This record gives sequence, structure tokens and C-alpha cells, in this order.
Amino acid sequence: MGVSMHIANTRLLTSVVIAAFVTFAFAAFAQGPSPSLKQADIDYRSGFEALSRNDLNTALQDFEKVVRLAPTAEQGYSALGAVLVRMGRTSEGIRELEKALTIKSNDSSAQLNLAVAYEQSEQPAKALLWFAKVETTSRVEKRSLPAYAIAAYARALAATQQFSPAVTRMKEAIAEDPRNAEWQDELGSIYAMQKDWPNAKSAFTTALEANPNLATAHFHLGAALEAQNAPGALDELTKAYQLAPQNSVIALELGQSLAAAGDDEQAVQVLRHALELDPASTAAAYQLGLALQRTDKMNDAISLFQRVAAAETGNAEVLINLGLALCQMQMAKEAVPVLQHAVALAHENITAHQNLAAAYVQLSQFDDAVGELRTALKLSPSAPQLHYNLGLAFKMQDDAADAIPELESAEKLDPSMPEPPFVLGVLYMQAGRYADAARELNTSLKLQPDNGDGWATLGSVYSKLDKLPEAVAALQEAIRRLPEQPDPHLTLAAVLVKQNHISEATAERKIAAGLMHAHMNRQQAEVATNSANSLLKSGKVENSIIEFRNALSYDPDYAEAHVGLANALQQQGKVAEAAVERQKADMLKKQSQR
Repeated sequence: MGVSMHIANTRLLTSVVIAAFVTFAFAAFAQGPSPSLKQADIDYRSGFEALSRNDLNTALQDFEKVVRLAPTAEQGYSALGAVLVRMGRTSEGIRELEKALTIKSNDSSAQLNLAVAYEQSEQPAKALLWFAKVETTSRVEKRSLPAYAIAAYARALAATQQFSPAVTRMKEAIAEDPRNAEWQDELGSIYAMQKDWPNAKSAFTTALEANPNLATAHFHLGAALEAQNAPGALDELTKAYQLAPQNSVIALELGQSLAAAGDDEQAVQVLRHALELDPASTAAAYQLGLALQRTDKMNDAISLFQRVAAAETGNAEVLINLGLALCQMQMAKEAVPVLQHAVALAHENITAHQNLAAAYVQLSQFDDAVGELRTALKLSPSAPQLHYNLGLAFKMQDDAADAIPELESAEKLDPSMPEPPFVLGVLYMQAGRYADAARELNTSLKLQPDNGDGWATLGSVYSKLDKLPEAVAALQEAIRRLPEQPDPHLTLAAVLVKQNHISEATAERKIAAGLMHAHMNRQQAEVATNSANSLLKSGKVENSIIEFRNALSYDPDYAEAHVGLANALQQQGKVAEAAVERQKADMLKKQSQR
């Protein structure tokens, strides 16, 4: 919520400086002025007139003349400093105000403007010192601070986590201007910093009653509701974004909330906009990278992660996700040094070790993978996923003796995981422990019934156990789950032969042969399509068309070949033929999704 406080504050500076100037008096020039002082007085009055017209540039020029003509008078520096602060040149303004106070330490206008300037420049501790002096003076003189100054005082207190007095001050400012929606919003932000959600929500709601179009109040209310997992957060953040579409902070928060709600497609759009608004934002780049990673746009995600990692060299979390994305793109060689760096930065991070182990597995460096997983298990001995991963790594080394205990541990620690019993079933089958294999495979398939490979393996196990009806049932389920795979048909044919169902077995073999022929044709179509795409990229359109047509001669139902042929025909200006090919491709893709 600290950043959101800043969003609200930036709107208050104009009234601060105007009020300070209204109380200013250039009395020093009234005592026998020299020609220089007379001109300084003229320039000073001209500056005030320009300021009343909101002509800041002219006011600035006039007050610069004043300090040149009257370098020993604090009023010129005070006025010049206040204008600079109002123009957003805060550091320059602070220097001028400090000069004024060096000349006259009790210049109350300069003190007040300096306090506000320090608060605006996010130096709350320095601001509080000057607010205390101004407040002491105002009490002696029996006058109250202006409301804008009290509000700035409250912000400085909140920034130093002095929440109770900050609330008191902001309420004092609001009492002077009860319809000030921005101050109600800031009061809510102070409550939110303390996680006082009921009062925060009340203040934000009051702010929106005063100004329903105040984007920051919608934003803060949304963030407060989100922090409580309360309904309506996303609606409020969306309203804030609609009201202030150029606010990068609001865009970032909305993007993160959409992603948390599972709407990554929409989150990507909003986060892209957030990054366009603030190209230097590593937070926006990282969140966009995560959303792209979840939507399988790995190349874009990797580019963003690399950018953030270069800017934040000590950020282990970014390196972990970068390494994972590289592994997902089968770029394990590039992932390993990234993940090694992550492990060095965050040795206690289990995910870093786990991802590094996955990269080692891709490179067939199984001993290294085992080492990382054992380190992770020392950090979290009861993590079922780690035991499963270690068991799998041992299996890949054909080390069933070490794999089985790890997989059994994973199954005991989390009986809802379908993977450990499935791999155990395979290992038990390979070891000739068919009854144990059947038990584990049945356990896995109850948890994950859509595992066609599991049904096929169970069918083979039942065949070994001479439980032929059970084998037939399992293999028929495998065929239903894997209609394009020939192996279950061949296994089923062998079982049917055992049952002396020769004609049915022959039919299954014929189906398997047809599927194998179709697979061969699909592979030839894929090779021809890849060649055609390369020719098309090289500008050899005619040759690419020949190759695309060759691909379709192998497999008329290969959608990618129709798409490629459509692109090639389009380049030749054969729009109608291209449209026909695209229509075929779309129809084939829809059929495959059914």
C-alpha cells in the first residue's frame, strides 16, 4: 500500500504552494530600498501576479531575478523554492528553501514549504522535523496549520509507521474539508497499512461517495478487499483501471489479480500495457513473464525473465523461473548455470534444487540430479513430490532397488498422487512381481482413469497373471483412451489367442497394422511439411507447394500441411484456393478437439 499512498499524494502539491505564497510578505524591501531592491520588489510582485495566472515559468524567471538582485533576503529564495517544488523540481526547490532558512531560520513560510517538499520527495524523517517546528510556532502564535499541511504531516507520520498520530492528523485535515475524497482515500490507506480493514474499507467507501470517479480510491479498495480474499476486489481494480488507464501501478495490480483469478489471457494484455506505461518496471516484466510462461509462450517469457535477472542479479526467484522456462523449452544446457546460480543465492530453496535436478535429468546427468534431490529432501524430508522425483531419477538409471523405496515413501506420504503407484506398477512388472504390479496400477488408475498407458500396462500384467477376462477389459479401456496407438491392439490380440478367439485376434492385428501404417504416413507428412516450410521461408514458393502436396499425399488429414499450402498459395495470389485449404485445416483441427 506504500506505493498507492504516493499516487494519491501527487495531486496535492498545487494547493500547498499557493497557500504558502498567500501568507508571504516581502517586508525587507520597505526599509530605504536601493535601486536593486526596488527592482527586486517589482520582480517579486510580478512573480506573484504570474503565479496567480498559474504562469509558473514567468513566476520562476521573476523570482530568479529577485534572488540575484537581493541575495541576502530570504523571501526571494523562499518564493523561488516554493515555485520549483510546485513545478516538480523538488530537489532544486529544497535547496532554495534551505538557503532562505539559512538567512532567516524562523521564516515560517519557508519552513512549511520545506516540510512539504521533504514529504513529497519521500524523506519523511526530515519532513517531520520541520513539521514539528512549524507546529510549535503555530501554537505559540495561536493559529492552526492549514489543512493541506496537516494532511502532509499525516503522510510523513504514516511513512515512518507512526500510524496512530497519522490517523489523528488526517482526520483533523478531513474535518477542515469533509468532502475531500483524496484525503478520505489517504486515511483509508493509513488504516490499510495497519491491516485495519474495516476502517480502511469505510474510508475508501466514503471517498468514493464523495467522488465516484476517484481511480485511486477504487484501486485502494480493491487492494484492501484482495488482501482479505473478500469478494469484489477484481471489480474495484477493473474500475480503477478504466478510470486511469495510463496508471502503470494500477495496471500492474490488476494484471496480477487477473492472473491470480486464473485469467492469464486477460492478465497478459493488461500486464503488457503496464510494461508499455513503465518500460523500466521489473515487477511488470516479471509478472508478464510468469503469465506468458503459464500460457506456454515460453520464448517471450524467457526474454522477460532474462531482462529482469540482468537488472536484479540477486533475485533467486527470477532465476528459478527462468531456469524452469529454459527446461520447458528443452534448453537444459542453458538452464543449468542459471539454476546453479539460484541455488547459490538461495540454498534453502527447495524449488531451486528441484528445478536444477530436472535440468540434469534432461541432460542425462542422473547422478547430479540425485544429488540435488537428496539435498532438497534434507530440507524437506516429508515432501512426497521430492521422494517421487528421486525415485524417478533412480528408475532412469535402471536402479530399481533404490527407486522402489522412494516411490513407496511418496505413495505413503500422499496417497492422492497417481504417479508413484503407476511407476511402482511398471517397476514391479519389470521385476516379475505381477500381483504387486496389478495392485499398484489399479490404485493409480482409480486416481487417474484417463491414463491410457496405465490401462495398457495393467492389461499386460493381467495377461501375465492369466487373468484373461480382466486383461481384455483393461486393454479395451486402453484402446478407448488411446485410439491411435497400435500396441494395445497387438497385446489384446495375444490375449484373445490365449482365449482361443482367433478371428477376433486377427481383427485386432489388422487394426494395429492399419494404425502403424497411418503413423508411418503421418511421420512422412511431418517431414515433408517441415521441408516445405523451410522452402517457403527461403522464398521458394513453387517448390514449397510441391512439398506441401507431397505431405498431403501421405496424410490428407494433416492439418499443418493444409495451413502451409494455404500460406504458399496466398503468396502466389491464389486467394480462393488458399481459403479452401484453410477451411480444410480448420475443420480437421475442430475434429481433433472433439
